[in-house]
Amino acid sequence: MSDLIQDERIDYLVHEDLKIIQSPSVFSFSLDAVLLSRFAWVPIQKGKIIDLCSGNGAVALLLSKRSQAKITGVEFQERLHSMASRSVALNHLEEQVQMDLADIKDAPTTYGHGSFDALTCNPPYFASVHEEDFNQNEHLAIARHEIHCSLEDVIRVSSQLVKQGGKVAMVHRPNRLMEILAYMREYKLEPKKLQLIYPKAGSEANMLLIEGMKNGKPDLHILPPITVYGEDGQYTEQLKRMFYGEDGK
Repeated sequence: MSDLIQDERIDYLVHEDLKIIQSPSVFSFSLDAVLLSRFAWVPIQKGKIIDLCSGNGAVALLLSKRSQAKITGVEFQERLHSMASRSVALNHLEEQVQMDLADIKDAPTTYGHGSFDALTCNPPYFASVHEEDFNQNEHLAIARHEIHCSLEDVIRVSSQLVKQGGKVAMVHRPNRLMEILAYMREYKLEPKKLQLIYPKAGSEANMLLIEGMKNGKPDLHILPPITVYGEDGQYTEQLKRMFYGEDGK
């Protein structure tokens, strides 16, 4: 089940006792997936979690270390779904994590409205794509650009999938923040928690983490920012603690 094909390799997911199948030409998880998996609220024991735009399954795998709830990952691309499914088997998580090959826009019909306690999503960041980018690498173009689902699709579907009071957490780019907030309000996901990610001190933020509650009351909390790299080019102590615990190892 975990046999590698083409240029695939097996990597470790941060410090977790987890392995993941990656491919430089198709998809490799990045910092945004790790940050999202740490940021999102999840039920600790019972409950159901769904991860949209799952890619090679990094977020779903990481969430399995934080929660005993059932986790469903949804990925549109067949090759990425295969990688994610084989990673689940590689880690012997078949009883907890299920990876489905599907279009997220069909998810409310497939799983039912209000079926999940928590939802995570690392969606495509860019609203448009140049033809040459798509032609050069279709897998990466679909993962990065809104070719098969838009930001509005993601937020509308997310709202439909979670229960009343359910949480939706997303990682995205700061230049889309106003759109995100507008769509969340439109689809009854009240923004509750926002955190900005800075590559280094003195730079502009290049990522954001945001979480909303289905039909929640207005009460947005701006969390302290995260700075990724120090002056020495290494991860900051703040990020090391997030990844590796209090001792930073």
